[in-house]
Amino acid sequence: MQYFPMFLDLKDKEVLVVGGGEVACRKVETLIRAGAIVTIVSPAIENFLHALVEKGECRWVQNFYSKEMMDARFIQIWATTDNPELNHQVYRDAKALNILVNVVDDQPYCDFITPSIVNRGRFQIAISSGGASPVLVRNIRQKLEYILPQNLALQGEFAASKRRDIKEKLPSVDLRRKFWERFFEQSEVEHATLRSELEQCYQRLLSDNVTENGQVTWLEFGDDIELLSLKALRLMQQAELVLHPHNCPFVFIDSVRRDAERVAYQDEGQLSELLAKAKEQHLRVVVFIEKGSARYDLLIGADLRLAPAE
Repeated sequence: MQYFPMFLDLKDKEVLVVGGGEVACRKVETLIRAGAIVTIVSPAIENFLHALVEKGECRWVQNFYSKEMMDARFIQIWATTDNPELNHQVYRDAKALNILVNVVDDQPYCDFITPSIVNRGRFQIAISSGGASPVLVRNIRQKLEYILPQNLALQGEFAASKRRDIKEKLPSVDLRRKFWERFFEQSEVEHATLRSELEQCYQRLLSDNVTENGQVTWLEFGDDIELLSLKALRLMQQAELVLHPHNCPFVFIDSVRRDAERVAYQDEGQLSELLAKAKEQHLRVVVFIEKGSARYDLLIGADLRLAPAE
């Protein structure tokens, strides 16, 4: 992993942008949307930036950049000019004050890079190739834009409004997690256009019994994780415990829920003991086994077993 992914709170934080051209327009617009207090330094700026300045959304210092303009109050610096020498001077001045700096399209002079972003209200999905392939990143973003439901912002606002209510109705974290997983799986939730539709589904599911019962799912792994079904991937994201043999490819293990416990097993005996403990704790378990293996048929019994597509 080349870069550490994070989301930075820029609300009411001061940011300096050196340059007033087309590149600066894109950066300043995003920074303002994030709530940053933006200062632009440039002898001239694009009409788009001029309109933002006139509306009081950012500040413009109409001058050439000089070292004296660099100040420790800025938590982030952007160098966006088409003059590499000037951009590198901005970089050196920022580093002298230990300020994070980005020289646009000049990766060796960047403390951070900006990902491609998919926005859905409260939800932001950031995609980056570490500067290796911007075109591929754009293609991935387009696919996500197509796949993600357009009402994701509505769903997010609804879930946020129910945080207190759901705690009163369902006392444990596990029950609440299971409820929300079930809620967001409903087709009427995915296609809802009104809050009232979400409320109706919410109340209906609350009237059902949300249980703490566990579940064991057996997933066969092969050489290609893309052959797993959508159902298998969904169950992997719900699992609280993942059991796997030592020869299971890491890509399968790494694709399960991030906070799930991962435990390697040696043989059927150890696996049986691990499953017994998991069932006592009512955990949802995913067990990876080799494709086509018959060694675990007695342990599987009536549990769900999913094989990859051919």
